[in-house]
Amino acid sequence: MTFAVLAAGVVAYSLLQSDVLPALFTMQSELHTSQSAVTWVLTAYLLSASVCTPVMGRIGDAIGKQRVFVATLSALAAGSLLAALAPTIQVMIVARVVQGVGGGVLPLAFGIVRDEFPPEKVTGAVGSIATLTAVGAGLGTVLAGPVVGSLGFRWLFWLPMILTLAAAAAAAWFIPESPVDATGRVSIPSAALFAGWLVALLVALSEGALWGWSSGRVLGLLAMAVLLAGAWIVCESRSRVPLIDLRLLLRTAVWTTNLVGLLVGIGMYALFAFVPAFVQTPSAAGYGFDASVTESGLILLPASVLTFVVGQCSGRLSAFVGGRALVIAGGSVGAAGVALLAFLHDDVWQIYFATGVFGIGIGLSFSAMSALVVDAVPVHQTGVASGLNANIRTIGGSIGSALMASAVVGGSGTDYTSTIGLPAESGYTTGFAMLAVAFLLSALAALLIPGDRHVNRSGTPALTIAPAGSVVG
Repeated sequence: MTFAVLAAGVVAYSLLQSDVLPALFTMQSELHTSQSAVTWVLTAYLLSASVCTPVMGRIGDAIGKQRVFVATLSALAAGSLLAALAPTIQVMIVARVVQGVGGGVLPLAFGIVRDEFPPEKVTGAVGSIATLTAVGAGLGTVLAGPVVGSLGFRWLFWLPMILTLAAAAAAAWFIPESPVDATGRVSIPSAALFAGWLVALLVALSEGALWGWSSGRVLGLLAMAVLLAGAWIVCESRSRVPLIDLRLLLRTAVWTTNLVGLLVGIGMYALFAFVPAFVQTPSAAGYGFDASVTESGLILLPASVLTFVVGQCSGRLSAFVGGRALVIAGGSVGAAGVALLAFLHDDVWQIYFATGVFGIGIGLSFSAMSALVVDAVPVHQTGVASGLNANIRTIGGSIGSALMASAVVGGSGTDYTSTIGLPAESGYTTGFAMLAVAFLLSALAALLIPGDRHVNRSGTPALTIAPAGSVVG
């Protein structure tokens, strides 16, 4: 029951990450706003989640994960309600900021699993929850088309709100309070400085393609991010109870896995954002498929299904070959899938095949990364460490989306495509090739991860078989 409740909360959060992507044009029209303004529906959520993910994880470590998990789901439901009722784009953006508090469900869920589950089941459960974040992001895009077409875009928020409220009630009733607490309060100056440099960095990355990478606003924000990050490091090093223990980041197993997470994030989130746009392009451009919102979402269904299936198997696989081997394999397979997408996209079946291969890679990487981080840190730092890894993947997503946007826009030359206001095919080819390189680099970076401590070399599964009726085996 604990696992089912945690999974429901994580899926609700993940759906809200991506379900607005195919509906941005509809929202722009119905809220009577501009294209630049409606993109803040994504940016505001990204910024809020990036800040709140490690902060909520730290608060959960300090005062109790179960109560903070319930509070986080409640905030996610409140933000969804406000978004569903939003009369203007300004209210919608505020609602998305409130929804971003839901980013805390990831580190809190990982921490609850480590506190409540038997040691032999922790790896499988953490891997399954981590996989659900990628599955939810893919399903959000898949489901958006039918929901918008039959019910309207506001139901993209009503449905997750219902799921979130049910999960919050179940969490309050069924999940026990964690027995492991860290002492001390959350450092307000550290949290403020952390939020400051992260917001400055992500705004610069998100808006760089629009404002111009050499513009004063982008350069000023990047300079501010560097200064505030330096001040944050000084503050953290002097704090008795830091928000993020910098010594934790120096652990080889932590910083190497976080580097892999950054590179995987660069490839995954950008792919989810730009594949639907690619297939929606009119065939008159020479490369599109005239796909509807629903059809463009279904193109990612193989990725979601295979991510889930492979992710469920990865816990048992890691018992034989180790998490590091799975991360290496995931990066390599993911690179192959995105490379196929870059150079073989003349027929729809090729897109389906490429995204399916990509889903296998994500299923291997996501579950193994989270398990490696949880295994590498003390119990009382599970929340903040796993939250930081999830946060770094989100930052990677911002970088990847910015790079992809620059490639797609920059790829338009003087050909027919650019004259009708659409990017040239070469822009997408270059962008997808860059994402493939990011996945390949993640596989190389995974070679730096220390060997696993719990690999069973005897050939017998290290994880026990769960009794009939159990959720995780």
